Amino acid sequence: MIARGFPAFPPAKRRPGHFARTWWGRAWIKAMEDSALDEQQLRQGRKYAYTGYVGSITVSPGRLAATVRDYEDDTSYQTVMRLEPLSDAEWRRFLDQIAVKAGHIAALLDRDMPAELVDAAGDAGVRLLPDIGDLDPECSCPGWEMPCRHAAALAYQVSWLLDADPFVLLLLRGKDEAELLGDLHGRSAPPATELAVDVFARRQQALPEPPPIPDGKPTVLSVPPAEGVDPEALELLATDAATRAREMLTGDVPDLARRPDAIRYAATYPAAEARLRSVEGLDRAVAAWRNGGEQGLRVLETSWQPPAASRARADDALAAVAEGSVIASRNHWTVGEVQLRLGRDERWYPYRDQGGEWWPVAPPQADVAAALIAVLA
Repeated sequence: MIARGFPAFPPAKRRPGHFARTWWGRAWIKAMEDSALDEQQLRQGRKYAYTGYVGSITVSPGRLAATVRDYEDDTSYQTVMRLEPLSDAEWRRFLDQIAVKAGHIAALLDRDMPAELVDAAGDAGVRLLPDIGDLDPECSCPGWEMPCRHAAALAYQVSWLLDADPFVLLLLRGKDEAELLGDLHGRSAPPATELAVDVFARRQQALPEPPPIPDGKPTVLSVPPAEGVDPEALELLATDAATRAREMLTGDVPDLARRPDAIRYAATYPAAEARLRSVEGLDRAVAAWRNGGEQGLRVLETSWQPPAASRARADDALAAVAEGSVIASRNHWTVGEVQLRLGRDERWYPYRDQGGEWWPVAPPQADVAAALIAVLA
């Protein structure tokens, strides 16, 4: 795994007016502070940051880590801050977008991150800077606050690293400087074979009208039997390819990685499930997709730490309707044999205990109490 280490910052001789001096460093701090409800933890985190209680910081894709010493009990705690890396598809869109403007690349090499570069990423559907709830803190300390003072101290010091080098953010998102520049080099435009004055002097030609988008379901391909060919499998693949192509022309279809796409395929075409038995956890994954689509699969396979405000609202709502104790852990709330999982889309995905495993049992709902009542009913 790609990782960079940074030595510990020495104690500051005076308290800085602001932890970050760049706009992107301040955006980082805002994402962390907006997710916190306990201002006392932030105040202590700022104190720990400028008095040198944070050890050396390690940055790797999706993860920041440091040992932070506590002022009160003089104990060292292992502190981590997570930020979800960009997917391969997001990286492709982002690099394609910035490769067309040399100024973006020059700014990065000059350790600058102009707002135009972030806007260009946004135009490609990629969010570079974190927003509220994107930073996921973990700490070995006994405190329950998110972030605790140790995680806050780490986040404040990372704003200094971002000030000095925006490639720290890009590494967190999944690529180090060498890999990113190598990918950009491969996107360089080929040399022109005509003079620009001749190209601009040429009369513009009208583009033909695009062909109409077919209505209805695609015609099923009829594949004759042949040695080494499975006609049914090939017919399903052709139908799926035509359906996906139509969806791409009419709406926003996510570019899925290999595993999610295999699960989508099995969930859409039941006849294909038997051919995909090599996919780990296929049955539960298919159930998750059929109930909640791609986001439902993410809720099954990954957990995250919701903002404190979201956790408090869920605790209050479930306390009013649940019979028995409610156990909350990260984005999972368990009530007896029912579990409700909060997705990053702010919807609640119901699960039920089946033989010691949690299985998706119903589509998501916007209200946690309604989701619980629907499953119990």
